[in-house]
Amino acid sequence: MKSLFDPQGFYQFAGKSVRLCYIVALVLAIVAAYMAFFVCPIDATQGNSYRIIFVHVASAWMSMLIYVMMAVFAALALATNNKMCSVFAAAMAPTGAVMCFFALLSGSIWGRPTWGTYWVWDARLTSELILLFLYLGYLALQSSIADWRRADKACAVIALVGVVNVPIIYFSVKWWNTLHQGASITGKGASIHPIMLTTLLLMVAAFWIYSFASSFARARTIILERERREPWAQDAALAGEL
Repeated sequence: MKSLFDPQGFYQFAGKSVRLCYIVALVLAIVAAYMAFFVCPIDATQGNSYRIIFVHVASAWMSMLIYVMMAVFAALALATNNKMCSVFAAAMAPTGAVMCFFALLSGSIWGRPTWGTYWVWDARLTSELILLFLYLGYLALQSSIADWRRADKACAVIALVGVVNVPIIYFSVKWWNTLHQGASITGKGASIHPIMLTTLLLMVAAFWIYSFASSFARARTIILERERREPWAQDAALAGEL
């Protein structure tokens, strides 16, 4: 198999991985959802409303992780001029934006019974909203520049500058007086019930694998578009291997 940093090599690898990743993600999500609703106990303080945590935390973690990975690949693209690094960053951006939106939406739904309002200009909520705008700015810039080489370089700047916001999101509850609760899982352990922790980690794994699958599928489309003059890409397109 060709290198995964070679367009044809990655295209072939992703084609064999996407469907399996989607299936594994779906199975994990179903198991986690069942445990969230029927196995996990009622929280002593928040009652049943806490159950949205399994979607909220998983999507919030992925929104930050994906942006960091975008910044890493953007830096590699600028340093090595490897076009696949730019493809990886561009392929991850829409999924990251969706995860960020779900984090904000689920957080707002959770906040209504917890804080008495859907939204407050809390440090973490505000910085997460800024992350969504960074994602949208990246996507808008990528689609507005016809030359994908110029678009990749311009978007790399957004990714590298915007990544500064990720540690602000993570440490905001420590740096400022905020309504948002602190982390339940730290390097010293977890402060939640073991079955809740297991359910959360299963949902995180489902979101993680789904993110791989959706990014792989999108990367294949980007590769075909950019390599459309290559004989192998034309053969793949004619064979309907999307």
